[in-house]
Amino acid sequence: MQAVLYICHGSRVKEACEQARFFVSQAMADIDVPIQEVCFLELAEPSIEAGLRVCVERGATRVAAVPILLLTAAHAKEDIPNELAEVKQNYPDVTLTYGEPFGVHDEIVSILLERIGKERIAEDAMVLLVGRGSSDPDVKRDMGNIASRLQHTYPFQKVDICFLAAAEPSFEQGLEMALASGHKQVFVVPYLLFTGILMKKMERTIKKLGREELILCDYLGYHPNLRKVLATRVQEAMEGEEYVPTYATHTK
Repeated sequence: MQAVLYICHGSRVKEACEQARFFVSQAMADIDVPIQEVCFLELAEPSIEAGLRVCVERGATRVAAVPILLLTAAHAKEDIPNELAEVKQNYPDVTLTYGEPFGVHDEIVSILLERIGKERIAEDAMVLLVGRGSSDPDVKRDMGNIASRLQHTYPFQKVDICFLAAAEPSFEQGLEMALASGHKQVFVVPYLLFTGILMKKMERTIKKLGREELILCDYLGYHPNLRKVLATRVQEAMEGEEYVPTYATHTK
């Protein structure tokens, strides 16, 4: 029997975990699979081990594990696969397949436009897209791709990227360069799935600068459009080959 295990990041902020649970519970309605469970990589329960165990207890013989993550970085390439590899040893008769994060997708670009579109856009407006950050070069590449798609979809004068940690330019550097550019509006768009410590840090930093051209938009969030992307990722995972603990081996 097929099951889907949705693996969310987890957060110390209770609201963030509740948002993830609510989004996944809605997405389950789009997936015609009898067994569906949600779990967390860290900082929240149930764990990946507990989630997989429940799937098996409910009768699953094949489990598609799908990371609820925006981009492919260390969590998707290492942390989740390592955890799955360890837990899978307890269930040798269960076939485990592994999906991909949301990644680069036009549905996500449309969400960004919606977040920006709540404000009146000036002719010379620019966008500063702010990612969580990672030392993985794929993250910077994918963020650049998303920025390019955004600029081609709507004629912003410029769309730059920066990161909150582990990559450059940093958030502070991105703000400095944006302010130096002289644009009348700088839409600061957090490329984050959920509220939390990083979002609060951005709010404090922008408030401290006190510059009226800086407009902080809502974070990406668990938008309904993401349900379409997730449905695709789940289908891909269910059709995938049995999971092996090397990321490069099972990605397409």
